Amino acid sequence: MAFTTEQLTIMDSIIARYPKSRSAIMPLLHYVQSIDGYVTSTGIEIIAEKLELATAEVTAVSTFYTQYKPEPVGEYHVGVCTNTLCAVMGGDAIFAAVKEHLGIENDGVTADGKVSLEHIECNAACDYAPVVMVNWEFYDNQTVESVKSLVDGARNGNPPAPTRGPKTLRTWKENSAVLAGLSDGLAGEGVSAGEPSKLGLKISRGN
Repeated sequence: MAFTTEQLTIMDSIIARYPKSRSAIMPLLHYVQSIDGYVTSTGIEIIAEKLELATAEVTAVSTFYTQYKPEPVGEYHVGVCTNTLCAVMGGDAIFAAVKEHLGIENDGVTADGKVSLEHIECNAACDYAPVVMVNWEFYDNQTVESVKSLVDGARNGNPPAPTRGPKTLRTWKENSAVLAGLSDGLAGEGVSAGEPSKLGLKISRGN
């Protein structure tokens, strides 16, 4: 897909934030995802051209980080943490149940294109295990049934609000634009850190 003049101008504005243009690779990859839903070969070529890099250099970044997808994902991309603590607290059971519930495997997308599923590594939220992320927003202390309800709501266009962060769950493309550095005005909405996360700080200050 060709990029519009407006989209190319936004890319230029992203690049202009950085003293060294190549530092814009990652936000530009997120921006490409916000347009197409995944990192396209055309997107890689445009980024390389604008940053005066080889396409291989841009591809190396896009394939190193799992946040960048080489193929389309769902409007709501569900990541179930299966690292040690989340796994033993129920993450493995959640992942198995949701695969069966949706009828897809890891990295699969439902036929309606609404939901995709991925097992992911640590989300740095072990104090809320088991943790699920949807479009990189947190859903803490989950159960098999709560995640089934979550994905059902997503497929119906009415997902529950994240546990922390914005009060409304944005789509994959919308959150990709935020990760590119384009504000949606929701940065200060909702709870950013809950009491379990603050406990260590309180203990250290008390000592």
